[in-house]
Amino acid sequence: MRGLSTAETTAVEAAAAEPMLERVEAWARVNSGSSNLQGLATMAELLADAFSPLPGDIRLEAPERVEAVEADGRIRPVPHGRNLHLKVRPEAPVQVLLTGHMDTVYGADHPFQRLEWLGARVLRGPGVADMKGGLAVMLAALKGLEAGGAAPRLGYEVVINADEEVGSPGSAALIARAARGKRAALTYEPAALPDGTLAGARPGSGNFSLVVTGRSAHAGRNPEEGRNALVAAADLALRLDSAKRAGLSVNPARIEGGGPNNVVPDHAVLRVNMRPAAPADQEAAQRLLADAVAAVAAARDVRIVAHGGFGRPPKPLDPGATALFDLVRRCGAELGQAIAWHDTGGVCDGNNIAACGVPVVDTMGVRGGAIHSPDEYLLVDSLAERARLSALVLLRLAAGERL
Repeated sequence: MRGLSTAETTAVEAAAAEPMLERVEAWARVNSGSSNLQGLATMAELLADAFSPLPGDIRLEAPERVEAVEADGRIRPVPHGRNLHLKVRPEAPVQVLLTGHMDTVYGADHPFQRLEWLGARVLRGPGVADMKGGLAVMLAALKGLEAGGAAPRLGYEVVINADEEVGSPGSAALIARAARGKRAALTYEPAALPDGTLAGARPGSGNFSLVVTGRSAHAGRNPEEGRNALVAAADLALRLDSAKRAGLSVNPARIEGGGPNNVVPDHAVLRVNMRPAAPADQEAAQRLLADAVAAVAAARDVRIVAHGGFGRPPKPLDPGATALFDLVRRCGAELGQAIAWHDTGGVCDGNNIAACGVPVVDTMGVRGGAIHSPDEYLLVDSLAERARLSALVLLRLAAGERL
């Protein structure tokens, strides 16, 4: 660890010495799928207890109201879990944000519920990489920071949300508030590749439910008096699909509706995902959607109401983000870790943070792989590696490293 001061060495080694594996094993045994409110409540309490030794004010905050469109077009409320929010030294001259999520993609009834050792240093289990391992790294780094002597210059907020895997609809506002005035942000998604490569630029993502209302009629007696909502939805899907291009992915994912064969259907819902590469592509996507809706409504004599939006804005690599990546790379080099990054197709809370104008590296979590599958695994040695890396990055930011 060449080039580190005594205080930095103390901090990074204190971070690496934290019982991260034990925490990951305990947390991964709690099912905290995004819709498992009981499991999320248990996980939130465990995290609040684990983070409580840090100085500052820690709270479990209720989510914002979230609604969803049912297959019949009705709007229903969707409950989500509480989000952990910690504030430490808000008066300090340097302010950073650290974020993570406690939810996983494995629901209470998912068959993948157990931990299994695949080798001496490879642990398979639900959420071990995405991101209970990352949460353990975050906590260890912050405890190392507090032990390193430079902590008084650095204030930070921690947000660990309960709905990231479903787009953070109930926590996006909390993250945006916490991002205000921050010099930098670190998010603890797992590394983009098992070798530790970070995710660079990310596209945005928007999810839409397009509710089509037509007019029912007898399919044999007077079909011409009907207005087929299912056909209109299919027409809309084809128009949107044909409009995809470089910089904009469009995926018509599902059409719901219809009824008996002898009735012209008067209702359908089209579900669409759109992924713009850059802010200009998002603006183009919004115009495309509005134009397609208007065109189909006029051509088919139906009413179409669009619900949803771009919950994840595009995350380009701007100069601030590039400077933060470079800081992480230099810190890694001093710790003997080769750090690289490349653009990726996924989205996360890092998209939302970047949209607030805050430089962010959003894959500071563990090395592992096969996330979102029953083969998800954690490379255990990466716990200490990544804890050292985060602790040193935070200390360098506290020391006034400019971005």
